Amino acid sequence: MAFSLPVWLAVQGELLENGEADYGTLSCFDDFDDEALFQMFHLTRPCLTFITDSARIRMKAVDVDKSTLSVDAMVMVALNYYAHGVSSTALLQKFGLSQTESPAIIRTVSGVISGMADQFISFPFTRDAKANVAFKIKKICGIPRVLGVLAPAHFKIRASPYEKNSFRSFVNTLSYTSVVSQIICDSDGNILSVEKCCVGSTFEQEIWDSSFKGRELETELHGPYWVIGGKGYSLSKHVLTPVSEPANDMEKRFNEAHAKIYDIMRITLGSMKRRFRCLMQLGFAQENSLNKKSDIIKACSVLHNIAKKFSVPPPPVAGKIEPLYPGKPYSVPAEINLEALNARQNLIEEIFSVVSCSQDSIGNNAEEKA
Repeated sequence: MAFSLPVWLAVQGELLENGEADYGTLSCFDDFDDEALFQMFHLTRPCLTFITDSARIRMKAVDVDKSTLSVDAMVMVALNYYAHGVSSTALLQKFGLSQTESPAIIRTVSGVISGMADQFISFPFTRDAKANVAFKIKKICGIPRVLGVLAPAHFKIRASPYEKNSFRSFVNTLSYTSVVSQIICDSDGNILSVEKCCVGSTFEQEIWDSSFKGRELETELHGPYWVIGGKGYSLSKHVLTPVSEPANDMEKRFNEAHAKIYDIMRITLGSMKRRFRCLMQLGFAQENSLNKKSDIIKACSVLHNIAKKFSVPPPPVAGKIEPLYPGKPYSVPAEINLEALNARQNLIEEIFSVVSCSQDSIGNNAEEKA
């Protein structure tokens, strides 16, 4: 869903057109065997080659001191940081770099890879693409006309407690400091949309209301489809939330189906954070300067989709997968949208009034395939 074979062909075509695809030239990655590459970058050699080729095209438009490092070396430094959250001293020494020099390289590469989101992160736009995504989701949970799973993704940061007002703005409802981005994924764990980078105390409904994707959906640009949202979102014509207090069996069945598809986001974010451990702790942040964090989050989302297209497994789970952020509903309940409430109730009565074989198995065979 994130990108297809034509994208690969376009990248290779542009490289050949500009004389860049010299497959006889040794790359920095050739110094390592496949096992070492995966340990260092949590990616495979073909995947790394594709990423580097793609970044090389974009690097042409970036003002980089070409006398310092090759594109391969710059990408290698950044990918190593994404994978482990710190730069390998041995890798930096290989290129004659110090720990103080690597952040500038990581910022440059993060800006370049995040700029590749227009190619590698795509929301279903055509009729066939929407129907395909909705079909897969319905097959899993029984809920029709769903284009994706919507959730706030929180990433831990450090903030100075001496700047009290700024510090409080980063504290989320789980009492740790974070930044939050809005992410939508499909049933296979591909990232369909990532936008915003706000302080951790921000309400997800507030992010949705001001987001590009929120405005597109709520103004009917994508037609009569839903996205699945958690308790922190308000029920609307296009955000389908669970029933807060289910009063009967069919509402309970609906909530079970909703929870099953919503759990895909937990698995997806868990997979991303295992592969890119920098997302477990993004370092220090200031309220008025979140662009650097946003670039890293978006770059990792791009790389996540590319890794999935190359069928690169994430590193194994160490302990439990981090639970999904529970949501931050407004302290004053939002005004009830009667049209949306009726639409959800009609859906529940139409689909969940009778137990089907597929609904009866909900929750029994959840696969962590992201």
